[in-house]
Amino acid sequence: MTETTQNPTGDTVGRAQGISAEKREATAALARPRTGSSGPAAPMRQLTPAAQRTRSVIKHVLLILASLAMIYPLLWMVVSSLRPNELIFREPGILLTTFEFDNYIQGWNALSHPFSHFLLNSAIVVFGSILANLVSCSMAAYAFARLDFKFKTPMFVVMLLSIMLPVHVVIIPQYILFSNFGWVNTFLPLIVPKILATDAFFIFLMVQFIRGIPRDLDEAARVDGAGHIRIFVQIMLPLMTPALATTTIFTFMWTWNDFFSQLIYLTSPDMYTVPLALRAFIDSTGESNWGGMFAMSIISILPLFIIFLVGQRFLIKGMVTTGIK
Repeated sequence: MTETTQNPTGDTVGRAQGISAEKREATAALARPRTGSSGPAAPMRQLTPAAQRTRSVIKHVLLILASLAMIYPLLWMVVSSLRPNELIFREPGILLTTFEFDNYIQGWNALSHPFSHFLLNSAIVVFGSILANLVSCSMAAYAFARLDFKFKTPMFVVMLLSIMLPVHVVIIPQYILFSNFGWVNTFLPLIVPKILATDAFFIFLMVQFIRGIPRDLDEAARVDGAGHIRIFVQIMLPLMTPALATTTIFTFMWTWNDFFSQLIYLTSPDMYTVPLALRAFIDSTGESNWGGMFAMSIISILPLFIIFLVGQRFLIKGMVTTGIK
């Protein structure tokens, strides 16, 4: 009786030990590195300091060459502004053999007015557009982000859809409307629409920024008796500096470089802005003043460089804090 009761137990213990041994062997097999025809896998080879330096030098050289390829047109324009007209297209390289500063003097006085007149016209349009966008778009953004009113969501959707609407679709009805108002050949068609917050991109950018501001600030100001106007002026606007700076930079760049809208509404040379004045240097029936045009082009892009360099940190901060990727 004793043997019959112990044998099953012994068999059971033996089987359990066998199963445990098989499990340990399988676990060890999984833990062992896989082997192939060439033996066990070799660890990743670390680069030596000399190889790392060589790799870094090659990477930087490639980046410099790519950057030179991108700025080559700008370099060519600078060089062409210092060449006589007859050599601009005859010597396409960027190596200067002669310096012709007369292009700047002649280009400044080549048109019906000095080029400063056209710079002033562009400045009027640009600063009017910037002021209109800052006031109207910030107010519209505050309404969408903080106020509750009827049809808020449908209106916000329509505003976003207007971003995808090309300007060429609305230019004809707008021209008819402004022509009936007698605004053609004035700066009003270029500035007044922005007072109505027609740049939906800036509204969306500011809405995203305001949504990131805690509502506790609004509640604390409301407890102190502040209304929406005071909250907007004294709390929101100071905190919206990055978004306002981004709007300013983009409005400046887009308006300064705008050619299509200004060509439609400005017909008199007295009202020409910088893009239209540069176009006047090219004569389809006679000889074009390429040297003067390139010289004035260099002068016209200097404000863009200055604005971008001064406001670069605000631009980056505004894009990051508003969630625009």
